[in-house]
Amino acid sequence: MAVPMRKLSKRRTRMRASHHALSAKNLRECPRCGYMGPAHRICTNCGYYAGREVINKED
Repeated sequence: MAVPMRKLSKRRTRMRASHHALSAKNLRECPRCGYMGPAHRICTNCGYYAGREVINKED
């Protein structure tokens, strides 16, 4: 089994972990109903994508 040769410093450990942060989601407003959702996806609120109905969402 591999064993580290020496203890990693707090600085080196924290610098490696600095890239593990979560990023904010990019949301866009649906032009039909105004719902905020991910871009290039069917609107989960109204079922439309690119100006046409993809999923029949009955209210």
